[in-house]
Amino acid sequence: MDKKTATQSISTQNFPPVVTVLGHVDHGKTTLLDAFRKSSIAEKEFGGITQRIGASSIEIVHDGQKRFITFIDTPGHEAFASMRGRGVQAADIGILVVSSADGVMPQTRESIKLLKDSGLPFIVALTKADLEGKITEKVKQQLLKEGVLLEGLGGDIPYLEVSAKTGLHVKELLDLVILSFDMRQIAAHLFASAPLQAIVIESKRDPKAGARATVVVKNGTLKVRDEVVCEDASFRVRNLVDPNGKVVQSASIGEAAEMLGMTEVLPVGSLVTTKDNREAMVMPFDESEPAVYSPTKDNSKLRLIICADTEGSLEAIEYALPEGVDIISKKTGEISEADILMAKSTGAIVVSFNSRIRPDVQKLASTEKVLAKNYNIIYEMIDEITDVMEGRLQALIEEIYGTARVLAKFPFEKAFAAGITVMDGRVARGDRVRIMRGDINVGESVIQSLRVGKDPQSKVEKGHEAGILFNPPLDFLPGDVLLSHS
Repeated sequence: MDKKTATQSISTQNFPPVVTVLGHVDHGKTTLLDAFRKSSIAEKEFGGITQRIGASSIEIVHDGQKRFITFIDTPGHEAFASMRGRGVQAADIGILVVSSADGVMPQTRESIKLLKDSGLPFIVALTKADLEGKITEKVKQQLLKEGVLLEGLGGDIPYLEVSAKTGLHVKELLDLVILSFDMRQIAAHLFASAPLQAIVIESKRDPKAGARATVVVKNGTLKVRDEVVCEDASFRVRNLVDPNGKVVQSASIGEAAEMLGMTEVLPVGSLVTTKDNREAMVMPFDESEPAVYSPTKDNSKLRLIICADTEGSLEAIEYALPEGVDIISKKTGEISEADILMAKSTGAIVVSFNSRIRPDVQKLASTEKVLAKNYNIIYEMIDEITDVMEGRLQALIEEIYGTARVLAKFPFEKAFAAGITVMDGRVARGDRVRIMRGDINVGESVIQSLRVGKDPQSKVEKGHEAGILFNPPLDFLPGDVLLSHS
């Protein structure tokens, strides 16, 4: 069944429920989502659960009918609590994932609070049911202590023991989602005829395609060429892409789609509606959350300029930052010269997440004595910012000693050596190095051996060529740029 046919088959009783999966990290959320995807009966696998647009569509047979379920992916680490809260608000049903082997953990409690505060109905999935060391009965008692009253134990919250590894009760869990949703007896035709309301669950800027936003439609229908508004932005929908990467003409209630046509990155959690329904533009979330951070003149605060890959990452970083941080500027995209100069004038530190720092920008940062660093793991960013708050500034300093370009790759004993030319500064034996291939960070290593011809060298300066060996080895290619740093 293709997307168009599937959309046309949705009746007033069986439009797709939107489901969010929450739980502690490593309790099997991603594995369970992957098991849902594999259980889909669609001719082509409905992928993209964690990679494409932050949402996925699953097709199953329930009571003899083909039904669809839309899953919103929500990050698992505690720093993403704010994003998970917004995922709950955009969903119709939640699945609380709890490991049968590990029990209730800190993020389990946080997820329970989010579900209760939102009033969202939810199902408990006791994962890892295939493990011999599971403590299922103990986990049930832990949930009771957290106020999760399970069916058969004095409450009405349904639960299932599942194993994503063996497939135990995976189909039954999907059936339970549909059953729980249908029991709410929502009059879908009322929502279908209502003005468009779609919630932004992810947003970013693509270097080639421009601003992109993943939305979940809650009311009405979102169509290509619609004139829509989102907060202060007004634009025409240029394109819609479903979770399987297909270009579609519309998205109906309960469906997710990636939307293009904006000139600006839309805020995560904002509401998209039609131009003639501007008065319906209300934030569906807690209005007590600060939407804008203003700089302060309090010199006791640490000033930050933050760049990140997506709006969702920005929100997560803001949520996790310690007290005493003043956000001077925040944006999606890479660190630019303008960010460095702003940091210089305001006394700020520049940090980026899942982005990059070009060699010329890093050199400017070194010249202007501005601390600038990119992180690929959010925990490390928060830990080092906390260190800075405690006075240990050295944790963020990354000095660039030199840059070089790889000219050749040739075998040497059981590894590969790189022929390089030093373009700026110097490179030395023992230096830590980063290999960049355009925008991609290939990896980090250490210069184990440095030679000019057959002669070992301790250091090679700008304008000279040399051969180097990395330890550990790196998968470099001619044309790559090498950054020697502290």
